[in-house]
Amino acid sequence: MHLKKGERPLQSEPAAPATKGNMQAESEKEAMPASLVSPTDNSDGAILARAQAGDHSAFAQLYSTHKRRVYSLCLRMLGNVAEAEDLTQESFLQLHRKIATFRGDSAFSTWLHRLTINVVLMHLRRKGLNLISLDEALDPSPDSGPMRSFGAPDLRLTGSIDRMTLEKAVADLPAGYRLIFVLHDIEGYEHNEIAALLDCSIGNSKSQLHKARMKLREALRASVDVVEVAK
Repeated sequence: MHLKKGERPLQSEPAAPATKGNMQAESEKEAMPASLVSPTDNSDGAILARAQAGDHSAFAQLYSTHKRRVYSLCLRMLGNVAEAEDLTQESFLQLHRKIATFRGDSAFSTWLHRLTINVVLMHLRRKGLNLISLDEALDPSPDSGPMRSFGAPDLRLTGSIDRMTLEKAVADLPAGYRLIFVLHDIEGYEHNEIAALLDCSIGNSKSQLHKARMKLREALRASVDVVEVAK
């Protein structure tokens, strides 16, 4: 290109500096709303986003992913296969109604876990089950025996209990004992959390857990004795 006298060559505009505003704009492009998530994106977050936006296929994927864990939790808490199946379905019905309220403050699996526990507790309350008996907790029955410590391992039981035997022993616990045992020893809830969930005192929760462990240990000892006699 020929320039006239006194003219300067044109220069291309320099690239805009990477300001905070530019970076934020790029971030917003990546964090697309649920309605813009690609239907071919099968990451957990994308499936969840589509389910929250009303995609029935995505919700079916969530159901397939989480149904076994939800069912296992219901079965452990209820000790009844038919009720566990019903409450699994009820949990996913509640999930379908409430999934749009999930905000990501915790992992989705944790949120669904708590939703399931609340569904089971509501079911037990509707049945009129006395989850916690304060009198029984404070006044041990005569056949309960003396209070025992569970800090040391029972060598007679070590290596002798298979998973099915343990699960059956847990399922055979009285409803109130089983509920607190599952929440504390299996699901990892603290006594103050259990007290809030069941509307009881922390001391009551501890007492019921102690009794549950006693009954469970007695049942497991009995099963070991049966196996030894059979040998």
